[in-house]
Amino acid sequence: MRQGLGRKLGVGWTLHGDGSTPAPGEAVAPDERLSWGRTVGLGAQHVVAMFGATFVFPVLMGLDPNLAIMVSGVSTILFLLIVQGRIPSYLGSSASFVGAVTVIRAGGGDSSAVTGAILVSGVVLAVVGLVVHFVGARVVHRVLPPAVSGAVVMLIGFNLAPVVAETYWPQDQWIALITMVLVLACSLLLRGFWSRIAVFIALVAGYVLSWVFDRVFGMITSPTASGEVVAHYRVDLSAVPEASWFGFPTLHAPSFQATAIVVVLPAVIALIAENTGHVKAVEEMTRTDLEGSLGRAIFADGFTTTLSSAVGGPPTTTYAENIGVMAATRVYSTAAYWVAAIVAIGFGLCPKFGAVIAATPGGVLGGITVVLYGMIGLLGAKIWVQNRVDFGNPVNLLPLAAGLVAGIGDVSLDITPAFSFSGIALGTIVTLVGYHVLRVLAPKGTTGPTV
Repeated sequence: MRQGLGRKLGVGWTLHGDGSTPAPGEAVAPDERLSWGRTVGLGAQHVVAMFGATFVFPVLMGLDPNLAIMVSGVSTILFLLIVQGRIPSYLGSSASFVGAVTVIRAGGGDSSAVTGAILVSGVVLAVVGLVVHFVGARVVHRVLPPAVSGAVVMLIGFNLAPVVAETYWPQDQWIALITMVLVLACSLLLRGFWSRIAVFIALVAGYVLSWVFDRVFGMITSPTASGEVVAHYRVDLSAVPEASWFGFPTLHAPSFQATAIVVVLPAVIALIAENTGHVKAVEEMTRTDLEGSLGRAIFADGFTTTLSSAVGGPPTTTYAENIGVMAATRVYSTAAYWVAAIVAIGFGLCPKFGAVIAATPGGVLGGITVVLYGMIGLLGAKIWVQNRVDFGNPVNLLPLAAGLVAGIGDVSLDITPAFSFSGIALGTIVTLVGYHVLRVLAPKGTTGPTV
C-alpha cells in the first residue's frame, strides 16, 4: 500500500538498468532513477542550471534572493507532487513579472504591494489550471491563441529595455559590456550542459572581474540602482561578515492595491504560455502524452506562486534551463529534481550566501539583463514562428501591432486621476480584446484559423 501511494505521488522510482549511465539511445524515464550517487550529481547540475536566473530576477524585483532560492525548492517539491511525478521540472523565479514590478516601484509601490499583486496573479493562474484540467487544454488555445500569447510575451520582454538602459547599464558600462559578451560567447562556444549555464558563468565571471577592477582602478563614479550618482566600489561585501551561516530569510505579508494588480495580471498569460511550452517540450522528449496533465501543471505553478508571494517571495515558473540539462543527459528522472529542490532549500537557509548574492554589481546585472530581456521578447516571436501566425490576416496584424506599440512604448490611458492602464497592462488589453472583437466582426471566411 505504501508503494502504491508513492507511485501515485510520483516518488516511487524504479532503478534504470544497473543504475549506471544510460546506454546510447536510451533515456531514463520520470519514474525511474539512476544510482543515488549519480542522481545526486544530476541534481547538482539542475541546481547550477537554475541558479543564475532564480536569484537574478528577485534581485531585479527588489525581493529577497535568499527567500527566492528557498521557496523555489519548496515550490519544485509541491509541483512534482501535484503533477504526480509525470512532468519533470524545476520551478524557479519568473522573469515575466519584472517589467510590471518595475512599473509598480516607479509609482511608489513597496515590496508588500508587489507581492500582493503577484499573489492575485497566482490565484488567477491556479483557477485557470483548474479550468484547463476539467474542461480540457483546448480552452487555452481558444482564449489565448499563439498570435495573442506571442504578442504578450514579446511586449513583456521589450517593455524592459528602458530598465537596462536607464538603471543597470549606466552603473558600470564596461563591466556590463564585458558581461554581455561573456553571455553570448559562452552560449555559442561552449557545448552541452555548459552552454545551458552561460548566464551563471558570465555572472560569476563579471562578479570576480568587478572585484579585480576595484583593486586595480579603485572606485567608480556612477548612478546606483536608485539613480543617485556617487563614488562607490563595484562590489560591496561589507554585509557578508555580519550575516550568519544559518537562519530563515526575512518574510513579509502582502498588501493589495488595484493599480498594482492590474499592471501584474498580464504576466499570467506569459506563465500559461511558458507552462504549455514546457509540457509540450517534455512530451516530445519523453514521448509521453501529457496533455491531460497540463491543467495540473498550470494549477501547480499558480499555487506555488500564491504560496511564494504570501510570504514575500517572487512568482515561480517552469525553467527552460533545466529542460536543457534533461536534453543533454537524457535523464528525465524526477528524483534528480527532488535532490535539486532539497539543495536549494539548504542554500536559502544560509543568510551569508544571500549577502553575497545581494552584492552582485549593477554592471554585471546590466550585461545579463540586456540579453535576458531581449530573449524574453523574442520568445514571443518564437511562438509566432512555431505556430505559423499569418500576419497577412488583418485580424492578427492590427490588434497585435497596436498592442505591441502600446505595451513597449509604455502608452498610458488615464481612467481617473488615481487609476490608469499603461504599458504592459494596456498593451495586453488592446491585443487580447482587439483580437477577439475583430474575429467576431470580420466578414465570414476572412478570419482564418485561430492563430
